[in-house]
Amino acid sequence: MKRNVSIFLLMILLSACNEGQKLESKNGFAVIPEPKEGYAVATYAGGCFWAMQECLIELKGVDKVISGYAGGSAVNPTYEEVLGKKTGHAESVQVYYRPNVISFEQLTQAFFHAHDPTQIDRQGPDIGTDYRSIAFYRTEGERKIIRKLMDAIDASGIYPDPLATEISPFKVIYPAEMEHQNYYKKNSWDPYIRRVSRPKVLKLRKAMPAFIKSQYVD
Repeated sequence: MKRNVSIFLLMILLSACNEGQKLESKNGFAVIPEPKEGYAVATYAGGCFWAMQECLIELKGVDKVISGYAGGSAVNPTYEEVLGKKTGHAESVQVYYRPNVISFEQLTQAFFHAHDPTQIDRQGPDIGTDYRSIAFYRTEGERKIIRKLMDAIDASGIYPDPLATEISPFKVIYPAEMEHQNYYKKNSWDPYIRRVSRPKVLKLRKAMPAFIKSQYVD
């Protein structure tokens, strides 16, 4: 029993020391910045953003991943409002990446590995439209890439059911509260992270090992 308590306390200490990427904040919410020169942005929704943020920040060429809310109509929603299923938004992430290191196609492929894109309005224990799968596009070229990948994945039989991911034009993403940024890193002891989020992270590492930053290789 004492050993288990000691391990638990150690996990909390390690989580406190490993807060992940540095993000700017304003009034308790993260700041959505413009991409730096040489960087591009992509936006996805794939269930709880705690796991998706961690999955994509581990990829080579990805500099920053910000959790937020996209795909709905409400302006500047809060977590509680989105969770209440009244805003139309899905938990989403905005990814800042270097196209000369990882392409939009490779990044989108990682997105499809990082969750179950066959589930409709849910991801595992999380149920509702706020957990639906969406791949957002900013150009016609990106839309075609998403469609091509989805067709290829369906044809491959990787998943037993057809993909249910929405392909939607990007409009806006509203940042989530700071408490939801880097949540995976800061709360590795959380039972939800251990049971639900970590398997998604490990799944992506296994599926695309060549794209994972060296510090995240088990």
